[in-house]
Amino acid sequence: MARGHGPEVGKRRLASELRRLREAAELTIGEVSGHLRCSASKVSRIETGHVGVRPQDARSMLRLYGVDGQELEELVQLAHDARARGWWHAYSEVFTGSFVGLEADADSLRAFQALLIPGLLQTRRYANAVISAMRPNASDAEIKRRVSARMRRQRLLTEASPPSYVAVMDEAVLRREVGGREVMVEQLARLCDAARLPHITLQVVPFGAGAHAGMEGPFLILGFPDEADADVVYVDSTTGGVFLEEPEEVRRYSLMFEHLRACALDHDESVRLISHLAFAVQGGESAM
Repeated sequence: MARGHGPEVGKRRLASELRRLREAAELTIGEVSGHLRCSASKVSRIETGHVGVRPQDARSMLRLYGVDGQELEELVQLAHDARARGWWHAYSEVFTGSFVGLEADADSLRAFQALLIPGLLQTRRYANAVISAMRPNASDAEIKRRVSARMRRQRLLTEASPPSYVAVMDEAVLRREVGGREVMVEQLARLCDAARLPHITLQVVPFGAGAHAGMEGPFLILGFPDEADADVVYVDSTTGGVFLEEPEEVRRYSLMFEHLRACALDHDESVRLISHLAFAVQGGESAM
């Protein structure tokens, strides 16, 4: 499947079009819900992409908005496509939102992490240590399942047409010993290996940079190949992430990311630092 043509992106694009067409037809959500004989909250959730829309309901809505012909059929096809199930549905207890589906279709990913190695670059043992620490009440089976889901997600960076991936990390990420010395040596080596791939750029914000734009926490900016699909920001947290889609919010985070890149070491300098720390830890020295 080509980048930008997956079910989550299709659902997001259809939701945006349905809202635009309803407003152009000067109809309220209440009027549409009355026509469909459903709740107004359902129509609202369809327009925000929180729930999918059945093809027959999409057709009814579009006809109500005065849409017909090829445009109608193309949008109804989007409703069909959005019902497809991606690989992540097998991990529905782990991935509860649309994040992984959108990530799978992005053609550019810009990530910042202040405390952890980005999930797409974690080794299995590092991921196990992180998830175990962050979910102290989880069973061994749950932790194993979450680690497996994270490893499956990482295939995104090694598929035939991977997205460009720029990961900026605070220096603290590299110096925090997670899982023990052996795990950290393996993890730092993994970063050096990933840095050799042409579509991956790593940058480290050194301690010497002082205060910086990413100190509030991690975020990811997802970009898509089709101009109809605007960039979206995903702000992660332990209780679940949130999507930011308003143009002003996306611009703010894009500017933050550019500031972070400007104060970070460049790719080659960052890889040299990571390599140096790997050798130091392997030799028994403290990363600090």
